[in-house]
Amino acid sequence: MTARPRPRLAVWKFASCDGCQLSLLDCEDELLAVAGAVEIANFPEASSAISDGPYDLSLVEGSVTTAHDAERILEVRKQSKFLVTIGACATAGGIQALRNFADVGEFISAVYARPDYIKTLATSTPISAHVPVDLELRGCPIDKGQLIEVLSAILAGRKPNIAAYSVCIECKRRNTVCVMVQGTPCLGPATHAGCGAICPSFRRGCYGCFGPMETPNTAALAHEWELLGASPQEIVRSFRSFNCAAEAFRKESEAHGI
Repeated sequence: MTARPRPRLAVWKFASCDGCQLSLLDCEDELLAVAGAVEIANFPEASSAISDGPYDLSLVEGSVTTAHDAERILEVRKQSKFLVTIGACATAGGIQALRNFADVGEFISAVYARPDYIKTLATSTPISAHVPVDLELRGCPIDKGQLIEVLSAILAGRKPNIAAYSVCIECKRRNTVCVMVQGTPCLGPATHAGCGAICPSFRRGCYGCFGPMETPNTAALAHEWELLGASPQEIVRSFRSFNCAAEAFRKESEAHGI
């Protein structure tokens, strides 16, 4: 009896820090099981052995910030049966999307000795702005448990079980006292779960690493921050971090006048 071929996995990097790819490598024992279940056909971070497509599953890290990458993602999509974006850069443009609120030419002139050598776009955009995406896995970086769940679900032909609720639910599950009740501004009520509420467990407000939850009430949250004494500048700065270009966070930051 002929054995069925293993699904072919590819991992791609665009504008990013590589942290989400490292989350996959950090899976250790789980990665051995994944490697046994799939053929890792293209993953430069892990191996120099690269095979041509097509691929059953592509994991894409990073945002599109150059004309070259805008063309390259079209080819990745064409070669991929399923395409999953991983991390804040790929799902929302990343921290580099701060350029979307300013003049990228000024940034280039301030940072590089030879600005004429730099070829870049004026914006940093998520992968979904350029091609259809089958699933978005959020986080900065992603949670490796969620990543393994996505890989397992796709291999099994089922829908991944990824929570759609806010960080507040994670706080309640670990019996963490609400930091906003203690007077600390926190993005948790508007942020997608996935981190395990790490920051509030250390009495620090959530930084919104996993981006906006489904139907976030950012206006009400910003109002509560104002009651705690936060200035418009502080509110804008908080919504403009890892997921600054995510629509809900972008609109709330713009609502405060900067």
